[in-house]
Amino acid sequence: MSDQVSLDDIRAAREMLSDITLTTPMEGARWLSAIAGGPVRLKCENLQRTGSFKARGAYVRIARLSEEERALGVVAASAGNHAQGVALAASTLGISSTVFMPEGAPIPKEKATRGYGADVVFHGRYLEDSLAAAREFSERTGAVLIHPFDHVDIVAGQGTLGLEVLEQAPDVRTVLVPTGGGGLLAGVAIAIKALRPDVRVVGVQAEGAAAYPGSLAAGHPVALESMSTMADGIAVGRPGDITFAAVRDHVDEILTVSEESLSRALLSLVERAKQVVEPAGAAAVAAMLDNPTGFETPAVAVLSGGNIDPLLLSKVIRHGLAAAGRYLYLRVCIPDLPGGLASLLTEIGEEGANVLEVAHERISPSLTLNEVEVRIQLETRGESHAEHLRARLRERGYRVYD
Repeated sequence: MSDQVSLDDIRAAREMLSDITLTTPMEGARWLSAIAGGPVRLKCENLQRTGSFKARGAYVRIARLSEEERALGVVAASAGNHAQGVALAASTLGISSTVFMPEGAPIPKEKATRGYGADVVFHGRYLEDSLAAAREFSERTGAVLIHPFDHVDIVAGQGTLGLEVLEQAPDVRTVLVPTGGGGLLAGVAIAIKALRPDVRVVGVQAEGAAAYPGSLAAGHPVALESMSTMADGIAVGRPGDITFAAVRDHVDEILTVSEESLSRALLSLVERAKQVVEPAGAAAVAAMLDNPTGFETPAVAVLSGGNIDPLLLSKVIRHGLAAAGRYLYLRVCIPDLPGGLASLLTEIGEEGANVLEVAHERISPSLTLNEVEVRIQLETRGESHAEHLRARLRERGYRVYD
């Protein structure tokens, strides 16, 4: 079998998926378009069956197994999205499946995977640990390993999304794709470059799990020594051999985004687009928010997945509010006199900020005998409002520190 995926392979995969996966919607994003200087659209793959693009590649890979291979079942390693894709494909085709997940995988992803009929086994801290266990299981039982990204059938299946992007946004000039191991990016880039080589394809990784920049610089896949990101869907420590070659040959640029940017993007998608996505699924939008005028428009940002634990969603929303300046933490020195705190709170209230928490500190080398430090957490309307509040307090004679 060749390690290269062609446009014909992707078109054949699309025929296979015609009754299995959805053609997910392409939605306009006026709030992004306004800052980007031209049309920006969102490819809502978070609305795909199983909540992510992974169902595309998993079904193509498993459907092409021989009868002998099907009888032995399949095994996979995944933080959750590939797991659900494998479980759905296997149950649809009447094949048994076992999925190894890293410890701490999101609970909704685990439950959904079990719901689709797979046996779930937790192993290791990172996806690479789970993948090693899946390989051992495959060697011991004969079950076929369904790699999360590094297989031509997987790449071909994910590439069907690229065909949809070109059909739904025929005037597109830039496509931004969340990237972990590179299966989605590779497939989308192959499809788009075969039909529209003028379109710029950009992969986006989390800063704390960005294996592609170093690998591309080295000329071969290089494993990261460690990873730290909330974006578990793109937390992959080493590019695949097949995906690396495709990304190297067909992708124009790889960008990285911070945890703050991911949080801000996820919050913006909930508020402005009414789209619930996981942190990995918000990576392309995060890149656009980091550099709104850095991409030729019309642009398409792929929302690759929407499987987020509600507990994590609440934490990320709070983090995103803080990153957007909607939460403000201040230390303010006030006179240690009756009415001192009331005067401060009056100034804050008249400025339209909401007090969430207040604490006093009376013992500090920076305070005089007649001062007390107030540590206060506020809710504001954004960064400009927060700066206006700081300026007002300083004008009233308060010493103010973030």
